[in-house]
Amino acid sequence: MPRRGTTGNDGTGPQSVPVVDDTATARAVVDARGTVTGWSEGAHRLVGYPASEIVGRPAAVLLAGEAPARELRSLDGMRRWNGTATLRHRDGHVLPVTLLAHRRERNRRTDGDAHEWLLVSPVARTRAEFDEDVLIGWSLTQSPCTTALYDTRLRLLRANADMERVMGLSEAEMRGLRVSELILDPQGERTEELMLKVLSSGEQQHLRASLQLAGHDHESVWSVSLAPVNDDHGVVRGVLLSAHDMTEQHQARQRLALVAEAGVRIGTTLDLARTAQEMADVAAGHLADFVTVDLLPDIEDDRELRAVTLPSPVLLRRVANQSVLPGCPEAVVPLGEVATYPSTSPAAECLVAGQPLIHQITSDGVDRWADLAPDRAERVRRFGFHSVLAVPMSARGITLGVATFSRHRRPEPFEQDDLLLAQEITARAALSIDNARRYTRERDTALTLQSSLLPQRLPRQPAVEVASRYLPASAQVGVGGDWFDVIPLSGARVALVVGDVVGHGIQASAAMGRLRTAVRTLADVDLPPDELLTHLDDLVNRLSAETDGTPGAAPDTGTTCLYAVYDPVSRRCTLARAGHPEPVLLTPDGEARVLELPAGPPLGLGGLPFEAAEIELPEGSLLALYTDGLIEARGRDIDDGVALLLQALVRSDTSLESACDTVLRDVLPARPADDVALLLARTHVLDTAHVATWDVRPEPSAVAEIRDSANRQLKEWGLEESAYVTELVISELVTNAIRYGEPPLQLRLILDRNLICEVSDASSTAPHLRRARVYDEGGRGLMLVAQLCERWGTRHTYHGKTIWAEQALSAD
Repeated sequence: MPRRGTTGNDGTGPQSVPVVDDTATARAVVDARGTVTGWSEGAHRLVGYPASEIVGRPAAVLLAGEAPARELRSLDGMRRWNGTATLRHRDGHVLPVTLLAHRRERNRRTDGDAHEWLLVSPVARTRAEFDEDVLIGWSLTQSPCTTALYDTRLRLLRANADMERVMGLSEAEMRGLRVSELILDPQGERTEELMLKVLSSGEQQHLRASLQLAGHDHESVWSVSLAPVNDDHGVVRGVLLSAHDMTEQHQARQRLALVAEAGVRIGTTLDLARTAQEMADVAAGHLADFVTVDLLPDIEDDRELRAVTLPSPVLLRRVANQSVLPGCPEAVVPLGEVATYPSTSPAAECLVAGQPLIHQITSDGVDRWADLAPDRAERVRRFGFHSVLAVPMSARGITLGVATFSRHRRPEPFEQDDLLLAQEITARAALSIDNARRYTRERDTALTLQSSLLPQRLPRQPAVEVASRYLPASAQVGVGGDWFDVIPLSGARVALVVGDVVGHGIQASAAMGRLRTAVRTLADVDLPPDELLTHLDDLVNRLSAETDGTPGAAPDTGTTCLYAVYDPVSRRCTLARAGHPEPVLLTPDGEARVLELPAGPPLGLGGLPFEAAEIELPEGSLLALYTDGLIEARGRDIDDGVALLLQALVRSDTSLESACDTVLRDVLPARPADDVALLLARTHVLDTAHVATWDVRPEPSAVAEIRDSANRQLKEWGLEESAYVTELVISELVTNAIRYGEPPLQLRLILDRNLICEVSDASSTAPHLRRARVYDEGGRGLMLVAQLCERWGTRHTYHGKTIWAEQALSAD
């Protein structure tokens, strides 16, 4: 039955809505075996057979001639076929028809066959309800697509209703005008150029245009197609313009692109102010005309922030702003300063509410601000601010500040989509700012710890003149565990140390402090460099085992170290390294070279030996000890870094401080990827005028002889005041060596800032202090030496031991 409608064809009254005429199409269903299984009334009208006479019979009985064999052979691989066929009508006449066949899959379980074919063919052309030309005209004018028809002179002939709506003009008002006369925009001229190309080539053209159309508040984006209109002979008689409004899609893509750009550009560093500025730079011009980022004043305090009730009025520190105008003339608050924001301001309102808001600026609102913030009200009036969007910045449940986005050049106010975009950008920036804040606090703590663990002032040594530099890594990497040290040893010798702990942060600094303390402790025992590294390796293994599995603990395994001992008397330097870069030597004649040392493994591997190398250094030689952060750089080979170091040392000034600056300037990369520790040491020599040596006979009578010889040397040095104490020290140490040691015996006096007395023998047995009882006849000698001297100790060598004692000399 026909469905009932509400309006007649002539619009005068109700009528039945027309139903689809099934008899206008002949439809038949043929199974995979070629048997007719379905027959419509339209098929009855076309061929004359009723369904009762044809269903169940082979479809071939309908053919007037032979079936097209070639087409039938190709049907198995097709889902649709179309062509012509010659049928025989029931009354016997031949009937040529056009056929369209669709392959339909069937249920094998219920139907057996895998597929069937639906064949359709038009029975006869139906009478049009209206004149076709009239219907075509209606379709043009009522098309939802913005459409206009132009002649070969590019003059408008027809325009549909949507074209009239977009242009704000009727077809009669636009007829005879060109595109460039309707749209005074370069895009209008570009459109006419493409229309001429359509007329000359007969090919479609396309363009995308951004237009500010008269009567529209927003700029719109259009996708325009220009198609030729041909006559029956293929001659181009006009151009059909079809345009689709792509503004919403364009804005959506712009928002997605801005979010993607924000993800790339915001948070490139761990610097708080720079991260805030990156957000302002991304949003200015794309989302707003003027952007500000204000943070709570205590955001950079050392203490961890807590979510608290904000005071009224709100105090905020300006950390970033950006504008579409050069120099940000809209800004009232200078960068870095704290300003008061009234409770009625957008920034304060969104912070108190904890929600973003869109604020439309009115003259009444500006008048209210004039009493509380006259300078801001003046800028609002001068630049014509009309819409403000304020978004609170928060991360991990902590309020950090507020970002405000303002418009004064773009006429359209902020909308809900703009608010969502601003929230997305601000959330990314807030997380990066909070990361930067937390990192800065941790980095400052690590720097403070590391600074307290590094030498505050290098001791003055007669053996070497030293200068040093320490540079922490960049903010992205964090503070590492590089360290250096200069340790005074007995016999006017000095130890030079440089090390590098694996990792960064507070844990690495703490590990560095442990190892530096361990090196100083082992150095006091006066161990050779290779033995010292062996003991240090054992210590690292124990520390690693203790901290294994501890969250946040820095791994000590892989730590590198270079330990060198220089003797100014013999001018010999003994060095050993544990996976550390080899030192560089600059000789007095200006030749720089890398000292080739045995390659020891990094500390913490265990079980592998360390080897020491001994070299003789000319007086005035310059030793450069450093960590790998100096010579390593991204994109640069380590050998190239070493070559730059050699060149820098050759060009350096005689001043060690200037030499340090030269090395850092010429060798260090622009953005170091690791900490850098540099220690420069220029060697000095204690000549024979400052050293006296005597062989001692292993007999008690030799004590008086060696004492007299020492007195004569003290008089030569002008140290008669120290003779008495020196006689007591020499008598005790030589007597002990004769009594308990093994020959050969030797006495050596060294004069530098202190007077050093050394007695050597071939025994490895070391003396020790003991408390003598009242009636004991001995046991007080070393106690007496310890009381009379600044310090004393035992130094073991490969051929025995040396007992030494240092006396302080008067300032005169």
